[in-house]
Amino acid sequence: MKLIKNILVAVDFRESTENIISNAMLFAQKFNSKVNLVHILPEKIKNEKVGSLVRKAAEDELQKIVERFNEANISTGEPILKFGDYSDKITAASQKVDANLVIIGAGEKRKKDTVQLGSTAAKVMRKSSVPVFVIKGNQALTDIKNIICPVDFSEESSHALKNAIAISRLFDANLLVMSVYSHFEQTITRIDPAEVNQQRKKEQEIDLANFLEKHNLNNLNFTQEVSGGDPAEEILNAIKKHDIDLLLMGTTGKSGISKILLGSVAEKVTREVLCSFITSKKEDFLEFEIKAQNLEDRFASAKEMFDKSFYDEAVELYQGCLELNFSHVPSLMGLSKSHEKLGDKANAKKYQDMAKKVLDQFQNLKIEHEVRKNMA
Repeated sequence: MKLIKNILVAVDFRESTENIISNAMLFAQKFNSKVNLVHILPEKIKNEKVGSLVRKAAEDELQKIVERFNEANISTGEPILKFGDYSDKITAASQKVDANLVIIGAGEKRKKDTVQLGSTAAKVMRKSSVPVFVIKGNQALTDIKNIICPVDFSEESSHALKNAIAISRLFDANLLVMSVYSHFEQTITRIDPAEVNQQRKKEQEIDLANFLEKHNLNNLNFTQEVSGGDPAEEILNAIKKHDIDLLLMGTTGKSGISKILLGSVAEKVTREVLCSFITSKKEDFLEFEIKAQNLEDRFASAKEMFDKSFYDEAVELYQGCLELNFSHVPSLMGLSKSHEKLGDKANAKKYQDMAKKVLDQFQNLKIEHEVRKNMA
């Protein structure tokens, strides 16, 4: 079963490329993904001979990387080599291979720079419709322990949280879900700012709790945090405070008194944050691909999803098993357990009762067979 069907990995053959490849391998193995490599060259070189040599050298480097992925038993597509604008060609390549996730480097940082994110990576984030995974410097993500996902209760932050949950499960990492409200600082009137901010915090905590109820956080090491102030500053402070390894964040969102604007906020955070991050808009990178047509393999996939605590997906897969065999007791019991984990007691009991009826029917048929056998 594939959790992330296609990953597009952009390589530029600079010093940071090795770390990008290593992290891409890790994610491809964790999510059982197919990898597609892309390299962008500047505008076509006018000298045909020189241009041919440059292209050949790039093709050879791409092939070497493909072989490394294949040696690690990672499926790869045909490498993509294009001339032109980096961000435009990366975006086009992701559409061509139907990528679920784009992995790129953050760009080389000069000593004078205070900004931690290169302009090309920033452009790809803005233009891409699919989640973008930006690898910072030489950060190796072989041991992701702490993940943060700021939310503003919008659809975009909901997608970011789903992705954060998936990664947290597979890496057995701690997940911090954070929400920020704007401080009230009015001093002209007699209204007490502290009292207003305390009320805002309570309202934000309620909104966050309601938001989290819509997501499957069962069997997950997670904490939730509400803070007040400048959203970008609060998020950056939390990343330092909790020693965060990976940030997941929506790039657009709602605005308002108690909402954080995840357009400008995300831009500021991703420019300054030191850890690697994944940004998303309105798409999840999870795409469950089931090739197995027989009951046994489908059931194995469903059980795998249940064991990894992807209960919604497990329900869908168990239902697929019943389409092949409506009286398959293990799938009926799997549906019962999955709905129980999701807090759906009615459906949990429904499928448990169905399994019991099927077992009773089997038992009655067995008794009837024994009676007929003895009477013969």
